[in-house]
Amino acid sequence: MKLNDYAKRVGVSYRTAWRWYKSGKISGYQLDTGTIIITELDTSPIPEKTVIYARVSSADNKQNLNTQAERLVRYCEANGYQVHVIYKEIGSGLNDSRRQLSKMLDDHTITRIVVEHKDRLTRFGFNYIELLLRQRGCTIEVVNLADDGKEDLVEDLVSIIYSFCARLYGQRRAKRKTETITRELELDNDASR
Repeated sequence: MKLNDYAKRVGVSYRTAWRWYKSGKISGYQLDTGTIIITELDTSPIPEKTVIYARVSSADNKQNLNTQAERLVRYCEANGYQVHVIYKEIGSGLNDSRRQLSKMLDDHTITRIVVEHKDRLTRFGFNYIELLLRQRGCTIEVVNLADDGKEDLVEDLVSIIYSFCARLYGQRRAKRKTETITRELELDNDASR
């Protein structure tokens, strides 16, 4: 059957089915015309892999991290999801170098990510992450859509201001250092004449 028909039958996008074909998850061959024919008889969808992502902003909230993860496990059990991995992380939602988040996003076998609030995953750009994951055949399930983290928002605002100040002062320091080196080179140049 054609790859397009296969994708419809198993309930995934054409792009996801194409990725599965390219990675060898499903077998088939490509005609000279470019049409991909799937030879695999089993048209059952790829098994679900549900993971939980829990995050708090600071180490002071470590107990909240554990209770957040426990609430998400109970939610998954109530919905009949089998949880494969629980990712727990302490760090700002603005930090783009979170190890556990990166590790989770690198796993292309995940089909569902469960988070308590959108901002637990990221403060900004949630819709972009959701769009990219959906193209990969993965959904994000947000348990609580209510907005409740006023303290976290204040912490994030302080983090943004701190980050910009550090960049600004770093640029000033670099400019002063460049001016000092230039002056020294000019003095050395004048002394050598």
